Amino acid sequence: MKKYNRGITTGVFDLFHVGHLNLLERCKEHCDYLIVAVCDDDYVKNIKHKEPVFSLEERVRIISALKCVDETVVVSYEEVDDKMLLLEKHNFDVLFSGDDWKGSERYKKTEEQFAKVGAAIEYLPYTQGVSTTQIKESLKK
Repeated sequence: MKKYNRGITTGVFDLFHVGHLNLLERCKEHCDYLIVAVCDDDYVKNIKHKEPVFSLEERVRIISALKCVDETVVVSYEEVDDKMLLLEKHNFDVLFSGDDWKGSERYKKTEEQFAKVGAAIEYLPYTQGVSTTQIKESLKK
């Protein structure tokens, strides 16, 4: 994977864990300036149909404190859904995304749109064995 100037990744980042850290460190390895877009509460509640444990302000504060993160922004459903809107607003060279999206219709379309304007998508693997959902489930037990 080549080195990019400005990269971005999006996520909820609730119950921050080592999988989140691994993702953000991998993103930073491949760009000089990393923007982390934290999804707003409306996105979490209405799209993921979950209630965040930590407030948006707390999630932003945690992400902003990481040395691998250069900038933290809050994004709405519209920006997460329409990656061209995200690109126009945040002016990045590469979008980092989980490899589970690779090959999906949604991301094939985004790859085509990005190619026309010189932006890229790089897919990164998730850390196996840890997720916010798993943590919530284990806490219920």
